Amino acid sequence: MSVSYNGWEVVYDDESTLGVELTEAQTPKDGKTYTMYHGTTVQTARLIIANGFRQSPDGMLGAGVYVSRDQKKAERYPLGAHVAARVVLTLDVDVGRVKRIDKDGHPMQKSWHTQHKYDTAWVPPNCGMKAVPSGLEEDCVFDPQRIRVAGVALAPDSIVLAELRRLIGQSPHRSGGGGAGRSSGGGAAGGRGVCAVCNRKSPPSNTHTLQQCWGCGQKICTFMVKHVCSASLCG
Repeated sequence: MSVSYNGWEVVYDDESTLGVELTEAQTPKDGKTYTMYHGTTVQTARLIIANGFRQSPDGMLGAGVYVSRDQKKAERYPLGAHVAARVVLTLDVDVGRVKRIDKDGHPMQKSWHTQHKYDTAWVPPNCGMKAVPSGLEEDCVFDPQRIRVAGVALAPDSIVLAELRRLIGQSPHRSGGGGAGRSSGGGAAGGRGVCAVCNRKSPPSNTHTLQQCWGCGQKICTFMVKHVCSASLCG
């Protein structure tokens, strides 16, 4: 575990992170299922709808399917593709066990699944990673079976939009995808046994003590992964 102050930043590698959820942007619709987006080409969108997602062999977070809860992030992809060829798919994603990756050179940046068995890596918005100059959220889901195509958020024209929607309605991946029925391990996403501030497991017999930051007054828990104080005395 490494700790730095002026606020703090902590890297936890123990099992108490099992209950962590994605914060900011939105809360889960159903358990740990979130609405996310994926930018691709028209032709690849057809293949995804028909056959499901395939892992990218590598990337900033290693192997997996790269998605985001921020549609604006998905609209940037594929990089270099003409706007008339771009499609943004709306997804239902069962994130499972999540690891927050929020700094360059994070010790688990590419080993979060292979060595530590997390299901999803989450890069929060505006975390300062050089590989994400846009500052927009990015997620990497290791198992494509956790992802279901739910709709089309953006298409180049009404004809392509109607075609893709029709294909989604006919797709064998339409139901039962996204790993919706599988056990994620760890605490329930509804908050039972999970601290409301730090999102770490908090058994009723040992609840976390909450307090106000002495600088900015924000409610904090000492088990939070990160707190950046906005007041000048904390930097």
